[in-house]
Parts: sequence; structure tokens; C-alpha cells
Amino acid sequence: MNLEGIISISGMPGLHKVVGKLKNGVIVESLADKKRTPVYSHQQISTLEDISMFTTGDNKPVSDIMKAIFEKETGGLCIDHKADEKEIAAYFEGVVPDYDKERVHISNMRKLFNWYNTLQQTGNLKLKEETTDAADDTKTKAHHTEEKHTKIPAKHKPDNTRVAISKGVTKTAGVRKTGTA
Repeated sequence: MNLEGIISISGMPGLHKVVGKLKNGVIVESLADKKRTPVYSHQQISTLEDISMFTTGDNKPVSDIMKAIFEKETGGLCIDHKADEKEIAAYFEGVVPDYDKERVHISNMRKLFNWYNTLQQTGNLKLKEETTDAADDTKTKAHHTEEKHTKIPAKHKPDNTRVAISKGVTKTAGVRKTGTA
């Protein structure tokens, strides 16, 4: 599963997508209601790519578990996260049979199923193979455009000369220094 840019923020319900950067944080958009809010560096942010679940062997990434659910449900929604505890445990065991029963709690399973259903309903649940094919297409297009640009005569090419900046001088964007303070 491609979960790039999808995050969970402590203290904020639901999942969010990173849409911009701030000086000391990021701008996120809620997947449920599309509202944009700033999130600052002091808030706890977890990307879904980095989250994994405990198993009896190596930890299993959430993306692999979501892929298993996607294949089990043939792309549809999974069990409701508000279902009975026994049903949730049985469903999760069907998806991840080797999960660590002592360290993975029902609340973790509920959160995972809620995330999966949210991603499915908003159309953000995509397989990685689709994105790699698209990346290959864009690389091919970029290669073709590079070939076109190399055929431009020298007199029409933009001036790409670089200005040397002395060592120790930092460039500031949007700030004008006009004398002593």
C-alpha cells in the first residue's frame, strides 16, 4: 500500500494528508472533511509508513497489513471498528495470524480498521505498483522532454550562469539589510 504523506496526529481525530510546509511545522488536510490546519513541531505526528504492529517474529508494517486486508476484501471495506471485541480479534487473526497477542490490543486493531476504512472511503488506498508504473511513465516523459530541450539552438537557450557568493555570506530571502542597527 502507498501511504506516503498520510499522517496521524495525536490529539486530532482521523487521518490527515500533508499538503504544505511551514517554517516550524506542516499544513495538513483532513481526509474526512478536507479542512486544512497547521500542525506545529511540538505536536506528535506519526506517518502511517513508519507504524508497524508487533508479531511473534519481525514487526509487520501497517502498509503490509492493509494490503492483506485489501486482498481479503477484494478492495472493499473491512469490519467496522465499532464491532464486538471477539469479532475484531477473530478478523485481525485472519489477516495477521502471527500477531503478538500480549502486545497488540483491541484498541490497536480498532484504530487500524478505522484507518483502513477511512482510506478506502476517501479513495486514498492505493497499491504501490500503480504508483511505480506512474513514476516510470513520468521518467520516460521527462527523458523525452530532455531530448527536445537539447535540440534548441544555442542562441535561444536561457543563460544559466551562476553568481559566485563569497564564503561566509549567507543569502537571505525577502530580507533587506539597510545599514547598522
